[in-house]
Amino acid sequence: MTENRSDQIARGRPGEDPGPAPAPPDLRRIGANPDFWYPVALSRSVRKEGVAAAVFAGERIALYRAKSGAVHALEDRCAHRQVPLSMGVVDGETLRCCYHAWAYRGDGRISQIPYLAKGDARPPRGVRAYPVREAYGLVFVFPGDPEKAEATPLPDVPAHASPSYRTMTFSRTVRCHYSFLHENLLDMNHQFLHRGVVGKLQPKLLGYESGPASVEARYLFTHTGGKRNRSASLLAAEGLGGQPSSDVMTIRTEYPYQTLDLVPEKADHPALRLWAVYVPEDAEQRVCHAYGLLMIEKPRIPAALSVAWPFIRHFTERVFAEDRMAVEAEQRAWDEQGEDRNHEVFSLILDVRDVLRANGVPLAPRTTPVTRSCEGLAP
Repeated sequence: MTENRSDQIARGRPGEDPGPAPAPPDLRRIGANPDFWYPVALSRSVRKEGVAAAVFAGERIALYRAKSGAVHALEDRCAHRQVPLSMGVVDGETLRCCYHAWAYRGDGRISQIPYLAKGDARPPRGVRAYPVREAYGLVFVFPGDPEKAEATPLPDVPAHASPSYRTMTFSRTVRCHYSFLHENLLDMNHQFLHRGVVGKLQPKLLGYESGPASVEARYLFTHTGGKRNRSASLLAAEGLGGQPSSDVMTIRTEYPYQTLDLVPEKADHPALRLWAVYVPEDAEQRVCHAYGLLMIEKPRIPAALSVAWPFIRHFTERVFAEDRMAVEAEQRAWDEQGEDRNHEVFSLILDVRDVLRANGVPLAPRTTPVTRSCEGLAP
């Protein structure tokens, strides 16, 4: 079993003064490691023979679905005049720039420049192509070293294909560094934030384990009073009667993804399972896109879930809106102060910060735009 932070502190040698520990790097200046598969769009948003714009950490990406149905991902600029290829048109298996109709294959190479004669000189290269895959109703790209893509597995979400579960997909922009969302989901001590939706919930940390790339925590949740949304009862598999129960929730950050399993009292398998990832949008990574797959166990009467589906979505959207309000407020404080001044005391969150630091990559310093002087120029 992997040691947690408390174990590591208690392990110090008697009589030895280690001295003050060096301050760790500011986590909000650590970028997401690009050598993983990240979703950048819903599959349904890239229609057949259609084009869609996407982004990863400031890198603009053009997604297009060829006539064959295959999805391709290209750097979102034409090599000619830098016009976004996401403004282009699909022509069979190629993508044509909307400006001069330069055509690009799925590997980024230039297929045709229609107005050039056969012997005319052509650019030696096209544009960057990203490895791309589709799974779970999402379009994944590999923004890092393309040679690592084949050996890097897609995230494993077995419940998505299970006939025992029905999946609800989420896709939302959140104006914060991705690490705030990892902390929010793992730290279930914030249930006071959701008191108007879930009533009074008493979370108890049963234990947690941490490793080089993961942190897993287990909580016991007990509803101790207050009005609880009926959809919350359905998600906890309490049925339409909404009888109080104690649920065990297991949350795991397995870099860069997160999962959550909720097992109701007296059950031997999860009533709901969540898979989530937070994809940075801007180069400074202060804005991210949250993708989530919420897999809900089907009840004995299948029609009951269909009736409850819109109410469950409304409930989950309310909870997410409250979480988004909190994490965006954290980001605004960081922006105003220019550094991370919060005083975290929960060892679980200190550990997940270590995991995110160790597996992420430092952000490049912000560059100052070049300004040209008009002095000495002719009118």
